[in-house]
Amino acid sequence: MAKFNVNSNAYIIIYSVVMVVIVAVLLAVTSLSLQERQGENILNEKRQQIVKALGENPATASYSDVVAEAAMLDKNGQKIEGKTDADIFSALGDLTASFAAGEYPVFKATNGCVVIPVYGAGLWGPIWGYIALEPDMNTVKGIVMDHSGETPGLGAEITTDKVQSSFVGKTIFEGADFVSVSMKKGGATNNHEVDAISGGTKTCDGVNAMLKSGIESYLPYINANKSNK
Repeated sequence: MAKFNVNSNAYIIIYSVVMVVIVAVLLAVTSLSLQERQGENILNEKRQQIVKALGENPATASYSDVVAEAAMLDKNGQKIEGKTDADIFSALGDLTASFAAGEYPVFKATNGCVVIPVYGAGLWGPIWGYIALEPDMNTVKGIVMDHSGETPGLGAEITTDKVQSSFVGKTIFEGADFVSVSMKKGGATNNHEVDAISGGTKTCDGVNAMLKSGIESYLPYINANKSNK
């Protein structure tokens, strides 16, 4: 029986190729086996962020306890029929594409509040979040923001309770005019502003643009419901 020369270049190449193939197969199998669990974890994180935006503790209040309905709106603020919860949460994974297609996810709470998702660009990468409005469709009930790479201790502070709680009670309208809510360098001067993060100017600018453009996308829906209050 012929024996391989384990010191030959051919043996080393064949051995390396076989090992690469085996490792690739194992990684693919592992990835597939974990895919369902990873998807559920991502979905659960989104649910928890929606709950937190409503001012509830995700550790004690579940998504099903505080959210009465998830819906998809068209550009006129009308509900798109036939959209499932799976469709709506899938849209949260790529809001850019969803908004471009004229489809806007919204979450209606049992207490009359609504939660809308927003996304934008920070200093080093994407930023996103959920902003909840009181039933008057003007007052901020709460907000949750996250990022992919803002600077720790500076822009990354948008994820802290201290920053997010400063938005609570702020308003997005000045009379009948939409003004959004923004982070103001030098300190807030009215009820549409919160203090900006020291040293995080670019991230704050990104947050301001995110909130303005994001909320504007829902103005047909907000105005239609606001007029009834």
